[in-house]
Amino acid sequence: MTKNWKTKKLGEVCEIGAGNSAPQKKELFGGGKYPFFRTSDVGRIRFGVIDDSTDKLNEIGIKKLHFYKKGTLLFPKSGASTFLNHRVLMATDGYVSSHLATLKAKDNILDDRFLLYFSSTLDSRNLMQDQNYPSLRLSDIQEIDILLPAFPEQKRIVAILDEAFAAISTAKANAAKNLANARELFESYLQSVFANPGDGWEVKKLGEVLEKTETTDPTKNPDKEFIYIDVSSVNKENLSIESTTLMKGKDAPSRARKLIKINDVIFATVRPTLRRIAIIPKEYDGQVCSTGYFVLRAKKHLNNRLVFYFLLTNNFNERMEKLQKGASYPAVTDTDVREQIITYPISPKEQHSIVAKLDTLSAETKKLEAIYRRKLADLDELKKSVLERAFNGDL
Repeated sequence: MTKNWKTKKLGEVCEIGAGNSAPQKKELFGGGKYPFFRTSDVGRIRFGVIDDSTDKLNEIGIKKLHFYKKGTLLFPKSGASTFLNHRVLMATDGYVSSHLATLKAKDNILDDRFLLYFSSTLDSRNLMQDQNYPSLRLSDIQEIDILLPAFPEQKRIVAILDEAFAAISTAKANAAKNLANARELFESYLQSVFANPGDGWEVKKLGEVLEKTETTDPTKNPDKEFIYIDVSSVNKENLSIESTTLMKGKDAPSRARKLIKINDVIFATVRPTLRRIAIIPKEYDGQVCSTGYFVLRAKKHLNNRLVFYFLLTNNFNERMEKLQKGASYPAVTDTDVREQIITYPISPKEQHSIVAKLDTLSAETKKLEAIYRRKLADLDELKKSVLERAFNGDL
């Protein structure tokens, strides 16, 4: 319990400041050996220690800059919002950007790693006075309450947390590796199917094995309702359609123009490397998708699921990556997709056999992925639970 713990302000137990304005001249970094930590460096590490920086200052560059000691906590106070809750401890002496708050625990009052663990329980967004401008003031940080045990007790708690977090990190690494292995097994088999055609296989352009699909204009029936599938509706993890929109024709966006039917395969040509690919189920038969999709409707002699799996191959997606154009809005054209070469067995029976094997392996892979994702989520929850117990005095 926290009976003998004392509540302090971070400003009472830490030296709190901000880093230096980043030197702008390139010559100040030439041949540099002194670490200069930026928000981007902290962004590489969600929680932990940092022992090196991307940029290093030379002797001229460090003149007039404040020096920060090993054990200083770097606490993002502005910059990319995705980094605001990153917390890292400097494992080396160095220099720091002004976008980072610096917290150095006072000797024999607050342990550096106790501060690191405590800081990981803070959500910067809850500390900001102005939610419209993602920036923390040093005064906001100084006023944060910390419940503090005696220094030896801090050391004991840190030792327990270090051991627990090391075990959790190992477990997470193993789960992540198993997740990657499960995906690689499926992708390896999938790749081999189309890379090693046998006797009686056809080699065609995709456009040659597809039926012509239709466009539609929902605005011509202003009061008729339809389901709209936009480019964000496909879940790229499980390759299913989610988050559709029910709307009336009069509200249809200009991109709602492609008519889809059951068993069609849709492939997002906008940011194609995201692999937003799905098969249209019965409930979306006759509905409308965005022009940001290419709709593939296989001819009768070709199994539609074989087309679906072909779009998942690394070879196809590498081609799409090379063909995409546009820096901020990369996309390929429908023609780009039609021109791709697909190999497939002529025999419907062999097509069905291949699809059945891929369906089975895909289902097993998804089960394994679900298990490993759940394990990763459980480990994250365990970390939160351990931290909560630590700062409630229950360790």
